[in-house]
Amino acid sequence: MDNIHMVDLYVQYVKIKEEIDKAIFSVLESSAFINGPEVTLFTEELSQYLGGSFVVPCANGTDAIQIALMSLDLKRGDEVLVPNFTYVATAEVIALLGLTPVFIDVDADTFNISVKNIRRKISKKTKAIISVHLYGQCAEMETILQIANELNLFIVEDTAQSLGAKYKFSNGRTCNAGTIGDFGITSFFPSKNLGCYGDGGALITNKEELAIKARMIANHGQKVKYYHDVIGCNSRLDSIQAAILRVKLRYLDQYTEARRRAAEVYDHALNDIPNLNLPSRVAYSDHVFNQYTIKIQTEPTSNFNLRDQVKSKLATYGIPSMIYYPLPLHLQKAFMKSGSEIEKFPVSDVLSHSVLSLPIHPEITLSQQEFIIEKLHLAMK
Repeated sequence: MDNIHMVDLYVQYVKIKEEIDKAIFSVLESSAFINGPEVTLFTEELSQYLGGSFVVPCANGTDAIQIALMSLDLKRGDEVLVPNFTYVATAEVIALLGLTPVFIDVDADTFNISVKNIRRKISKKTKAIISVHLYGQCAEMETILQIANELNLFIVEDTAQSLGAKYKFSNGRTCNAGTIGDFGITSFFPSKNLGCYGDGGALITNKEELAIKARMIANHGQKVKYYHDVIGCNSRLDSIQAAILRVKLRYLDQYTEARRRAAEVYDHALNDIPNLNLPSRVAYSDHVFNQYTIKIQTEPTSNFNLRDQVKSKLATYGIPSMIYYPLPLHLQKAFMKSGSEIEKFPVSDVLSHSVLSLPIHPEITLSQQEFIIEKLHLAMK
């Protein structure tokens, strides 16, 4: 059996090597390494892919969240609602800006922010909601939009794991993930569905005034060189990464379909295993499977964790797996306040002890999946 990877970036590169090499060498020959034409072209092409939304490239997905929040003119002490079960970057930036992250428990099936819990946490200080479309499937944006419009709140969609997913409203209207709220943000980290060969990110918005402001903030707060209108930062997507992304954007839909086919293979083969729950699907969003995340249930009162045992057994067969995420945000030391009572987030706590992501990527072969499936059945016994 060939080596199995969570993401096989090398095999993906080999398949498009000629195009990638040509794109990289064109930048080397032009020597336009910063803000070169490849950045402009990629920005235009991603905008077209997203139906004409404005795109502002930047250095990484974390910067994109920061720039989005800075562009919304939030003030120190303002509260931003954020799912409790997600990667730390989403809440980290809120704290770095002097804002207050307010954690919201998530839905047990979709892993996304629970709309029923959002209203419970809204206060007079609440100014924004960050909705993370975790693992590749959109959160329930229609209800979140209704809440935001009713209470005049901003919405930032974190689409780092869901670029290419589509959201379907109850009236039949369809939107790309990241184009629904005031801002969408994404990351081009190599393991993402659209990944470069280093760091990269972008902001997405339908509001031209926000795009102008975000572009200015990402460029030291300047519209005209050496004239700085606001406090900004230095966050650029370099030309080589943009050239790589231009090539890979042309394949993104193919990559998505390959991920979906791989997910169907897992669905069919794993649906009868006791104590194992497959990734749920919702009618309002399709799924682009940045991760294929199962839940392995353990009795709540038991000190034994079946998920951890399964992960260890898979490793003995040379099968990688990942736990996204082993510790919810409210239990991270960075966000815990000494002397204060720890708030309860029952769903996040359960998920942190039960989720396990299996290898899934466009290059995974049927024989590799069959091997994973066989060994997973054994590990679950």
